[in-house]
Amino acid sequence: MATTTCQVVGLLLALLGLAGCIAATGMDMWSTQDLYDNPVTSVFQYEGLWRSCVQQSSGFTECRPYFTILGLPAMLQAVRALMIVGIVLGVIGILVSIFALKCIRIGSMDDSAKAKMTLTSGIMFIISGICAIIGVSVFANMLVTNFWMSTANMYSGMGGMVQTVQTRYTFGAALFVGWVAGGLTLIGGVMMCIACRGLTPDESK
Repeated sequence: MATTTCQVVGLLLALLGLAGCIAATGMDMWSTQDLYDNPVTSVFQYEGLWRSCVQQSSGFTECRPYFTILGLPAMLQAVRALMIVGIVLGVIGILVSIFALKCIRIGSMDDSAKAKMTLTSGIMFIISGICAIIGVSVFANMLVTNFWMSTANMYSGMGGMVQTVQTRYTFGAALFVGWVAGGLTLIGGVMMCIACRGLTPDESK
């Protein structure tokens, strides 16, 4: 019973994490315009992995996809790849873990085969969660670096006496969604690996 519970909890956590990873990958607010020095502005800009958007003060929002691939920064392409790999591994892990559930019987499949499938899905979930966390962290690091470089450039003119107007970007909501989703997927994978021990026959332990 404890093994089945561990499997189900791990599967549910991985499902939530996978849904969060898909949502974060599709969200447009990976980076948002920093309004600290200019809280009153007529436009608000934010960017995602696939397009950039501008929101007018009237409420009208215009989004423009990135029509180029080779012209994009290498870091952005790497983040895209990590998120997509994490989602693909998560989907495959979900399919494998469903058939590995102890409460589901398929033909003459024994517990040893289910244990291997459970371990496989757990490893896939762990790798998927790590990919999501690394992808979001790389993007966040890129934002922090660009933020401080932009801040230095803003006050560099005339020995700091003249402040130049420059758009700075800070963390968007998608980053926090991605971090939480990656953590849930990672925990789900650990739970599946723990459940694997309960399915392993005594002779093979």
